[in-house]
Amino acid sequence: MPPATGPAGAARVVLVGVDFGNGQHFDPTLDELALLAESAGDVPVERVIARRKAPDPALFVGSGKAEEIKLLVQMHGAECVIFDQALSPAQQRNLERTLGVAVADRTALILEIFAQRAQSHEGKLQVELARLQYLSSRLVRRWSHLERQTGGAGQRGGPGEAQIELDKRMIAERVKSLKARLVKVKRQRDTQRHARRKSGSFRVSLVGYTNAGKSTLFNALVKARAYAADQLFATLDTTTRSLYLEPLGGTVSLSDTVGFIRDLPHKLVEAFEATLQEACDADLLLHVVDAASPVLQEQRDEVERVLAEIGAAEVPQILVFNKLDRMDPLPRDLQDWVERPGANAVPRVFVSALRGTGLDTLRAWIAQAAAQGGLNPPGRTPTDGLSETPADPGTAQTPAGAPLPSAMT
Repeated sequence: MPPATGPAGAARVVLVGVDFGNGQHFDPTLDELALLAESAGDVPVERVIARRKAPDPALFVGSGKAEEIKLLVQMHGAECVIFDQALSPAQQRNLERTLGVAVADRTALILEIFAQRAQSHEGKLQVELARLQYLSSRLVRRWSHLERQTGGAGQRGGPGEAQIELDKRMIAERVKSLKARLVKVKRQRDTQRHARRKSGSFRVSLVGYTNAGKSTLFNALVKARAYAADQLFATLDTTTRSLYLEPLGGTVSLSDTVGFIRDLPHKLVEAFEATLQEACDADLLLHVVDAASPVLQEQRDEVERVLAEIGAAEVPQILVFNKLDRMDPLPRDLQDWVERPGANAVPRVFVSALRGTGLDTLRAWIAQAAAQGGLNPPGRTPTDGLSETPADPGTAQTPAGAPLPSAMT
């Protein structure tokens, strides 16, 4: 096959995924990993699928598959191999020695993208903290200079302290400093949120899987110019604007937040606590779903998992099935109620943020949520005829008697 080409300076990478067949999520196409690699500026030149009962302690994929990957690296002139699962420091080191090129895992790739995309001072601090915490576990004598001893009169670290210990100590000091600075950032955000709460503003936050179209929807609703692109993690920094709702006769506060993804590194979730707090403190979440995605249910479940992890599982939701313009066939009903796992039924609205379809309906739902009665007025909770989220959204039906905003009927 002809070699893949890309922008000047782009790294040629081989993608590897391992199916352990134990019920863990596995993407046999590696499409999402390829999108992540492209978002980082890399050019995937080959995809490799391996099947094992358990990871090989030394090489993750085993020696035979590692040799196969090495041949592909040489054939394509690849500069890096990226694994869809997390690697231990020892596995990463052993693979680099065997393959002769750099090796990264999914966590490192996501951290790299975050580092490229962070724009605000807060975002850069959060990403640096997560990357240093990840790097601190990788200092396992990966480089020869880390094995040299330093010390003696006038030298840092004391007699005989290994270079690796110096590096670890420097990282620990930087992590401590970053955490202290982020505490101050969190206080500032808390002050801003308290001011919004004191003003009585109804707070709405957009959440969803990365590339579901949150920023495009945000721009369409508030006529803003937040950065939006057809790529993973196009937006990292929280943006808040006022959204006027005619049915309400007033405004609400709308925030666009960072997108979620499968296997989002836990340290990254911790580092972005101040940003993710916007979702926890919201009065309403607009859970944006890519309705055209073949794995929309898995993506929706992952968002729910992260929301539970950060303490936002109990915040009322409206499900926004975006990218209606890419759906085939179209759903029969553009609004209905669906079960939310472990919670009450929630309204679902189909929209196309790109074309503006369904936005008036969505605004009416937000207005109803902000009104005194909320989404489930007493005595009118839709408990009968609820539709499960279907594989084919066109099969969903609006349950009889379910309350709909008057602006939509």
